[in-house]
Amino acid sequence: MKPFVLPSREESMQRLMRGYARVAGFTRDLAYSVADRLEERAADAADTPFILFEDQSISFAAMNRRANRVAHAARAAGLGKGDVVALLMLNRPEFVTIWLGLAKIGVVTALLNTSATGEVLGHALRQVDARALIVGSELAATVGRMAPDALPPLVFEQSETGADRSAHGWRDLDAAMAAAPDDDPPRGARAGVVLADPLYLIFTSGTTGLPKAARMSHMRFLNAGEMMAGLMEFGTEDVFYCVLPLYHGAGGMVVPSVALATGRPFVLRRKFSRSGFWSDVRRYRITALYYIGEIVRYLLAAPPAPDDRDHSLRVMTGAGLKPDLWEAFADRFGVDAIIEGLGSTEANYGITNVDGRPGSVGRLPYPRATNIRILKWDVAAGEHVRDAAGNPVEAGPHEAGELVAEVLDGNGVAGFFEGYTSAEATEAKLLRDLFRPGDRWFRSGDLVRFDEEDYFFFVDRVGDTFRWKSENVSTAEVETVLSGFPGPSVVNVYGVRVPGTEGRAGMAALTYGDGAAFDPQGFHAFATAHLAPYAVPLFVRLSATAEMTTTFKLRKVDLQREGYDPAAARGDRLYVADPAAGRYVPLTGDALARLGIPPFEGASGDAC
Repeated sequence: MKPFVLPSREESMQRLMRGYARVAGFTRDLAYSVADRLEERAADAADTPFILFEDQSISFAAMNRRANRVAHAARAAGLGKGDVVALLMLNRPEFVTIWLGLAKIGVVTALLNTSATGEVLGHALRQVDARALIVGSELAATVGRMAPDALPPLVFEQSETGADRSAHGWRDLDAAMAAAPDDDPPRGARAGVVLADPLYLIFTSGTTGLPKAARMSHMRFLNAGEMMAGLMEFGTEDVFYCVLPLYHGAGGMVVPSVALATGRPFVLRRKFSRSGFWSDVRRYRITALYYIGEIVRYLLAAPPAPDDRDHSLRVMTGAGLKPDLWEAFADRFGVDAIIEGLGSTEANYGITNVDGRPGSVGRLPYPRATNIRILKWDVAAGEHVRDAAGNPVEAGPHEAGELVAEVLDGNGVAGFFEGYTSAEATEAKLLRDLFRPGDRWFRSGDLVRFDEEDYFFFVDRVGDTFRWKSENVSTAEVETVLSGFPGPSVVNVYGVRVPGTEGRAGMAALTYGDGAAFDPQGFHAFATAHLAPYAVPLFVRLSATAEMTTTFKLRKVDLQREGYDPAAARGDRLYVADPAAGRYVPLTGDALARLGIPPFEGASGDAC
C-alpha cells in the first residue's frame, strides 16, 4: 500500500469538506423527506439501476412505482402519518421497497433484527407500539410461533416468489399492492413531515428481551448518503456493494442513501459470501464497499490467487478494521482508499479517517471546534476520572477516555441527538451539567485515545457492553436471560479477547455451591434457545464465589484479564461451546484446536 504521509490540518479539513459541504443546506425544519428524494431520482435517473440483486435490475423509476403501490396499499388499510409499521424480512429488494413506500405517507418503519424471536420480538413490537407488522414469508414461521395477542392489529405477509406463502391467514401484501395504483401518492399524505422527523427505527441492542429502538430521521439518512458520497468521491461510474443486513444502520442506511444521493446503483446480497465476493465485484463492476472488520478478515483468509488485483473495487468505508488487516488487504488486493470511521446508530457525532492513516478512526483537525470531548476513564473503577472538586478530567494524548458529544440545539445537522422511543433509555445516554449548567452530552460508550496530531484510535467499549461478530452485546441483558436457567446463584457475563478476531467473545462466570451441578448440555440448549447467536457465551467459567465490589456490583475486570486461560483460572473449571455437539465441553488445548479457537494469549490492559 502507499506509505502514509502526514497531511497538514488544513489538508485534512479540506478532505472532510468534500462531505460536509454537501449537507450545508440541511435544516431540521425543512419540509423535505426521503420520499421526495426518491421521486427526484425517479425523474432525473429514471432508467438507471437503483438495486442490482442476483438477476434483477430495478431502476429508480421502477422502485418508485413499487414504493407507490406499497403507499397506496398501506393507506387503504388505514395506515397514515405517524403510525409505526414493523418490518421483519431478510435482505432482498422488497425490504427497501416497503420502507420507502411507507415513507411516502409519513409512516415510520421499525426495522426488526431478523434473529429476534419469541419474547425478544414481542418486546420490540411493544416498544415501538407498532400498528402493523409486515413479515417476509421466509420468516413467517418465526412470527407464527407467537401468541396472536403479542402481534399488532394488522399483520401482512409478503412473499418473494408469490408461491411460498404461509398458512397463517395474514393479509396478503402482494395482492394489495397488485390492486393499488403506481402513481405518486399526494404529498398531502405526508404533509408536515420535516427532515427531523423519524424515517425509521433501528434496534441497537436486540440481543435479548430488552432491545432499544433508536430514532433515525430523514435528515440522518440523507446526511449519511451525501457525506459518504462526497468523501468517497462518487462519480458516474461508481457502484456500491451491500453485504450487511438491511436492518442495520450500515447496510440499511449508508448504502441506499448514497445511491439515492448520487443516482448510482448498489448491489444487494442476501448475506456476505467470501466465495462469491470477488465474482460479484467483477460481475457488477463494483467500485465501493461498506465493510466491517470481520469481512476483511474473511477475505484475507482465502488462499491468494493470481487475479487478486483483477477487480474494480477502489474505495471502502466502514468500521472495525485493525492496522494489520488494513495494510494486508491494501497490499494484497490493491485497494488504497480505505475510509475508517467511528460512530453509532444513534450518535450525534462522527469521526472519519479521510487521510488513510492505518488503524485510525479519523482525525479532528480542530478538535475544540467540534462537539466532541474525551473524558479520562478509570478502568478499574469503571467510571470517569474526576478532580478534587468532582469535575471530569479530559484525557490527554495517548490516554484512554470515553468519547462524549454535546447535544446541540438549533436547526442544523450538527449535534442532533434523536434518542430512543424509550425516554428512560434516552436519558440514560446523557450526561448533564458536565462543563456548564444546562449542557447535555451524549455518552458514546466508546473508549478512544488520540495522539499529538489529533488522530483518534478506538480502544474498546466501556461498561458492560462488548462487540462480537459486529453486534453489540449487553452483558446485563444476557445475564438477565441466563439467570432464568436453574442452578447458578449468580451469572456474571463479560467479553474476553480471542486472538485473531475482532471484538470480544462472551464468557459467563456461573457461581455454584457445587461445580458438579453444572449441566453443560442443558445450559447450552437454554442459551441458544433464548439468545441471539452472537450473544451466546463462547466460554463458561464455574466459580464457587462471585467477585463483588464494595457496592455489591459484580467485578469483571480481573475475570476479563484472565480470560479463558486455564493457568489463570484460580482453580475454576472452564468450558467452551461446541455447537456441533450441542453442549459445552471442558476447555482443553485439544478442544480449542478442534474448534478452531486459538489459545488465550494473556491480556495486558485487556479491560481497556
